[in-house]
Amino acid sequence: MKSVFKPLLIAGLLATVGFTAVAQGMGHGDGMRHGDPAKMQQMMAKRQDDLKAKLKLAPTQEAAWTTYTGAMKPPAAPMAAHPDRAAMEKMTTPERIDFMKTMRAARDVEMNKRADATKAFYATLNAEQKKVFDTEHMNHGGKRGGRHGGGKMGHGDMKGGPGMMQPPASAPK
Repeated sequence: MKSVFKPLLIAGLLATVGFTAVAQGMGHGDGMRHGDPAKMQQMMAKRQDDLKAKLKLAPTQEAAWTTYTGAMKPPAAPMAAHPDRAAMEKMTTPERIDFMKTMRAARDVEMNKRADATKAFYATLNAEQKKVFDTEHMNHGGKRGGRHGGGKMGHGDMKGGPGMMQPPASAPK
């Protein structure tokens, strides 16, 4: 029986080493896909400043805002990336599957942290602020479709065209 420890160890090491590659490959157009963390931070700060101004937060909401924006910051250790092609070719199919599952779990942890922070902050907003937040959050700062441009999300538009996920029937419209 083959030991499970070695593939997990390899996957963990590759995930740790690969974190940097994805961080450099992530981002929007305008040079951010090329790994300019300073530019990414600058754009994120501008979007947050714009959102804060539009929300017109009360002093009692400042602590919730600080918690929310802190949770939105990229993790200190960048997320895992695919190892180079040579490393992937050396892995067996089950090892690659396990590696991909490890990467997905790490992304899920970060996504859940941000989702929980967003819900907690949203709960502190009044009805008008919630409308502003919903619009800004959906449109990524007012640009229809966010970074995907023109409202297109690959298979339709933001209004629920072909290929778009529809909200559950119980969701408010």
